Amino acid sequence: MSGFGDIVGGNGRDSRPFFNSRWVEAPVDFEELDPSVLPRGFRAGAVHCGLKDDGGTDLGLLVCDEPEVASSVLLTRNAAAAAPIRVCRDHLKQGSVRAAIVNSGNANAATGEQGLADALAMRDAAGIALGLDTETVAVAETGVIGVPMEMDRVLSAIDGLAEGLGECGGIEFSEAIMTTDKWPKRCTLKSGGVTISAQAKGAGMIEPDFATMLCFVQTDAIVSRPEEALRRAVDASFERITVDGQMSTNDTVVLQASATSGLDLPDGLLDAVLLQLALEIVADGEGATRVGRIEVTGAADGEEAELVARQIANSPLVKTALLGRDPNWGRIAQAAGAALAGSDIGELGPDVISADELAGEQREAELGLKLDRGEGRAHVYFSDLTHEYIVINAEYTT
Repeated sequence: MSGFGDIVGGNGRDSRPFFNSRWVEAPVDFEELDPSVLPRGFRAGAVHCGLKDDGGTDLGLLVCDEPEVASSVLLTRNAAAAAPIRVCRDHLKQGSVRAAIVNSGNANAATGEQGLADALAMRDAAGIALGLDTETVAVAETGVIGVPMEMDRVLSAIDGLAEGLGECGGIEFSEAIMTTDKWPKRCTLKSGGVTISAQAKGAGMIEPDFATMLCFVQTDAIVSRPEEALRRAVDASFERITVDGQMSTNDTVVLQASATSGLDLPDGLLDAVLLQLALEIVADGEGATRVGRIEVTGAADGEEAELVARQIANSPLVKTALLGRDPNWGRIAQAAGAALAGSDIGELGPDVISADELAGEQREAELGLKLDRGEGRAHVYFSDLTHEYIVINAEYTT
């Protein structure tokens, strides 16, 4: 298989099974449903309000109709966080999120106090249209940084959007949050008697621990500790990926659980869903054709292993070797040495570096580095670096 591009159809990647990565352990017993269908108690929809010039949908709304929804929200730690992040940090009841209003086409980042006022106005309009406490409405935005919002277009569309929400709005919502994505990232699955849906976006400005992405997860399961469940799943998924090592201003993850099934969320289900979505983001990494996984073992501790793994995953030399199917293990050695500059890590060679899959035809390549410094280990998923990535980002606003 030549790469990811040859499996993307007019409907994105929905023609493939959702769980399609070698690195994801799918639930033992699950059913893949139409991704438009949301779990019981949820509705969603989308419209075009004019933030995107291509006429595509760019404003999405998601709501849980169950007043006792359990939720958790994780946000970027970027010091230049966008206005919607500040709203969610300071003005959102993060354990009781009933709805999310999301736009694409404008990140509303580096827009000053007016940007903050605009994000609050967007949230308030959605809350009023839905008849909700506005502090239970999350707001998320994605797109170009440093451009003022065209709020007349957004606010004029919210009432009609709220009136048109439906239980089968998952596809519309997933497409409204896309920017440079080539395909939507989404699923609806049934396992253990409960249903879980998720919609995510992301392709560029992706770095482990600060992935530029949006992800919304809905389930009819009982989730008694939503913050703990979401943090565990994100730690093993979105915080394990990189495309270009760039920290985001806008990344947001929202989990909502309506408990309408009366059943607990099956162990591992949320973890598997988020890992597959994270790998979809890497696979769609603005021109990417392959995904790599680098695992570092034998480091002095976990922190050191993490440092080395990220240095390798973000190395342009390693990423271009992944693109060119060049089993150049010397590039992995160089990146590891740079990460631990000032230390003596001994001789690195093919006996401790696994790089054979760089040369393979697999769309997913497993790489490894064995140090002899302790018991620390860490892994990172990363994309290759192509000419298309340069074109997309060189011409992003022009």
